[in-house]
Amino acid sequence: MDRSYDTLEVSQHNEHILIVKLNRPDAMNALNTRMGEELLHLWRAIFWAKPGPRCVILTGAGERAFCAGGDLKERKGMTDEAWRTQHEIFEQAHFALIDCPVPVIGVANGVAYGGGLETLLACDFIYASSKATFALSETKLGIMPGGGGTQNLPRAIGERRAKEMIFSARPVSAAQGEAWGFINRVFEPDQLMAGALDLAQAIADNGPIAVRAAKKSVHHGLQMAVTDAYQFEIATYDKLIGTSDRHEGVLAFNEKRKPKFTGT
Repeated sequence: MDRSYDTLEVSQHNEHILIVKLNRPDAMNALNTRMGEELLHLWRAIFWAKPGPRCVILTGAGERAFCAGGDLKERKGMTDEAWRTQHEIFEQAHFALIDCPVPVIGVANGVAYGGGLETLLACDFIYASSKATFALSETKLGIMPGGGGTQNLPRAIGERRAKEMIFSARPVSAAQGEAWGFINRVFEPDQLMAGALDLAQAIADNGPIAVRAAKKSVHHGLQMAVTDAYQFEIATYDKLIGTSDRHEGVLAFNEKRKPKFTGT
């Protein structure tokens, strides 16, 4: 990812782990049009990158917020048509994140409201600071979640709890989010990134083709009838048998050494 961005800070932690920060800390990393365009470009670039990262960490700059949602200052006075055009950019960025072929760890360093929480819910995992709070706050503005919130949150915590959060627009704590199941783990703020990097490294150490295939199988399989999903899993599994990584994994096990996966 060799492009510089206006609203994102992108850096390589090491050869296989990419760190992406929403970088508008003075605006609590709120989503504006430019950030939507840049996120769309980034996720598409990762999709096409060869070999590309093996894991991505997505977090927010500063200590206050992961993302406070849409930038309402930018939206003040927008025409209906301009609003729809902007939201189409956000929609495409959201779908591109969901389609990202490698695992994305959402790291909530602070407030995640509205589109901020929806962005996290589109990631594969959420690690959170103990001080972070979460809300789908759109109904307070006379709108509703439009970045997958009404679909991804119920799938994570169940219909009734999701309705409570969406209809009331009330925030919940990181501890509550973990108890309900949409947050994987909660850390003290000074341990959050270390925890995320530890998980990212564990993922990056595994066979990259296998991890991508497993992500694809989970994602698509959940949209199918279970018997169809079983067949999809088997077909995906079969594609891994002839890879160099599969041969290397078995050889390394028998030679009692760490495998050297190449993604081939």
